[in-house]
Amino acid sequence: MDKFSLDWGHYRTFLAILEQGSQSGAARALGLTQPTVGRHLDALELAAGKPLFLRSHQGLLPTDTALGMRSYAETMAASAASLARAASGDAMSPEGTVRISTSEVIGLEVLPPILAQLQERYPRLSIELSLSDAVEDLLRQQADIAVRMVEPTQGALVSRKIGGIPIDLFAHRSYLERHGTPKTLEDLSAHRMIGFDRHFAYVREVLKNYPAISDLRFAFRTDSNVAQLAMIRAGGGIGMCQVGLAARDPDLVRVLAGQIELQLMTFLVMHENLKAAPRCRVAFDALAEGLHAYRATIPGLAS
Repeated sequence: MDKFSLDWGHYRTFLAILEQGSQSGAARALGLTQPTVGRHLDALELAAGKPLFLRSHQGLLPTDTALGMRSYAETMAASAASLARAASGDAMSPEGTVRISTSEVIGLEVLPPILAQLQERYPRLSIELSLSDAVEDLLRQQADIAVRMVEPTQGALVSRKIGGIPIDLFAHRSYLERHGTPKTLEDLSAHRMIGFDRHFAYVREVLKNYPAISDLRFAFRTDSNVAQLAMIRAGGGIGMCQVGLAARDPDLVRVLAGQIELQLMTFLVMHENLKAAPRCRVAFDALAEGLHAYRATIPGLAS
């Protein structure tokens, strides 16, 4: 098969094989038969002129050629999804699908009531919520709107500054009753600390002025902010938590209050091409209003 006769379906299959590690897994994920997946792979390898996957007892392992193709196929996938969302909308009324990207904690703890109210007002609006602490690329339209903890620098993006969301060290009352309350940053070394397995950009930004915290040995490490919050709530140790979220639980106690000042500077971002789309405009405005309202509930935070 000539490479110019390949279509999006072939590259969709290619991505599924990369993700699933087998033709059978890709077939299940896509709702195709395994022979169809096999034909797609044969066509792709014929067009490439070389194997894209190596067969092993671990499944299909991508070759360097396949790995080099991956980002381009992912761009095609993002474009296809963005096209479908645009086609689902209406030029005059807020309907169709909006994809929103945000961190796990914001997505699970802050946005649900905002989004519920938004869909109550616009029942023909569908929401796709992508929960990740990695920044999705709005320029490639992997999402329509993003809540980011870093200021965007690309000129093609429209952003609205929400403001700083303070975070501090908290522990469950039961943990402090068992292990005592630290009085200084140095005392933290004698406690079970809850922290990150690896530091994302915004984590490095907020910790750069506090090496005493960033250099601590964490007894519990995870890349998931939600898992950290759950561990704090379970009395597993001392960890960082948004002040506004901790205020909802009377059993969470602020540790070393006033000794550190960490803020997650928060921005709402959208591609400038989507400003005129009613589905994106109403979602953007509702998110801005809701996030400002959440920030206004944080104890001790100046407006």
